Amino acid sequence: MAKIVIAEDEPDIRELIAFTLRFAGHEVIAGTNGEEGYLLAKKERPDLVMLDVRMPKLTGYEACKRIKAEPELAHTPVIFLSAKGQDSEIEQGLAAGAEEYLLKPFAPDQLVERVKNVLAKYKK
Repeated sequence: MAKIVIAEDEPDIRELIAFTLRFAGHEVIAGTNGEEGYLLAKKERPDLVMLDVRMPKLTGYEACKRIKAEPELAHTPVIFLSAKGQDSEIEQGLAAGAEEYLLKPFAPDQLVERVKNVLAKYKK
């Protein structure tokens, strides 16, 4: 079981992700924008952070850069969630420090599998 912080401004998608990950046995703390995602990551020290790309207050990219700039969070893996799949978007996400880029819509089992793979690869 891992502690996962998610930040997603779309309530339905946020609930789906949280439900799916909780069902898979993870502890999930959810925020509604990039700033909340960053602050929750600082407070909770999660095993993984999932960020939507386009959010109010801070974009996922900005939140990721702030998370990676914190010494105690620098090694925490980040997965971006986005409906935009252009190569330039994916490159921007990886350049911001993300380990994975998951395109919406995704199947729940695909989400669980990607999370499992990232957690196995970046075990603390």
